[in-house]
Amino acid sequence: MIEDELHTRGLDLRRKMFGPEGAEDQVRSATEFTEKLQDIVTRHCYGDIWARDGLSLRDRSLITLAFLVALGRSHELEFHLDGARANGVTPEEIRELLIQATLYCGLPAAVDGFRVAGRTLS
Repeated sequence: MIEDELHTRGLDLRRKMFGPEGAEDQVRSATEFTEKLQDIVTRHCYGDIWARDGLSLRDRSLITLAFLVALGRSHELEFHLDGARANGVTPEEIRELLIQATLYCGLPAAVDGFRVAGRTLS
């Protein structure tokens, strides 16, 4: 993996949001098969998109949670709930996001979101 400004910025942000297990451990444990994915996540997702001006990390977290609920991506939702908390999103705001999701994403998606959030935030 090439270490440059995007990589460094991305790894720093992953570390801030998810701790060492979501940053160094993910990159270090990448196999030949998965190292390109980790490079994309570190460099492009976090070093570029998440680090852009225009939205706060808190707002990006709320938007990401809403997208993941809508898409039914429970595993990623669980992971991003920790990142959202690190970015200042409160459990009450997460609850309100999930209530809003019942209207726009459907009851089954919101119920699944509540299930995941209940495990993660407890």
